[in-house]
Amino acid sequence: MIRLAALVVSFFLLAGASVACGQANSPAGHGEHSETATTSPDTSVPAGPVITIEGMGFGSLGPVAPGTEITIINNDEVEHSVTSRTKGLFDVHVEGKERATLTAPQQPGEYAFYCLYHPAMLGTLTVK
Repeated sequence: MIRLAALVVSFFLLAGASVACGQANSPAGHGEHSETATTSPDTSVPAGPVITIEGMGFGSLGPVAPGTEITIINNDEVEHSVTSRTKGLFDVHVEGKERATLTAPQQPGEYAFYCLYHPAMLGTLTVK
């Protein structure tokens, strides 16, 4: 009986570690322009452009002007990032159910990005 209880506790500890998904391994300052998420969930509707993260994917975002402030809303339970494929350009980490902001690059162009914790999550930021 004690063995069974220990096995059940071990299972839940391991399951909890896998759900954390990058939270314990969050790289501090991973890039020149690392931005951080707000400390509490915000339910207000942002006025400007938004990148929504939901279902382990990025929502689409139309073109933005250079220097535009973009709100990132993470509706997933786990931490994600919006990390530029161009090293050091932008790297914003957003805890589960939180928000953050990203300032678009000043130069027009197409900027590929991904989630550092889930590399199959891909997106493109278009600056015009």
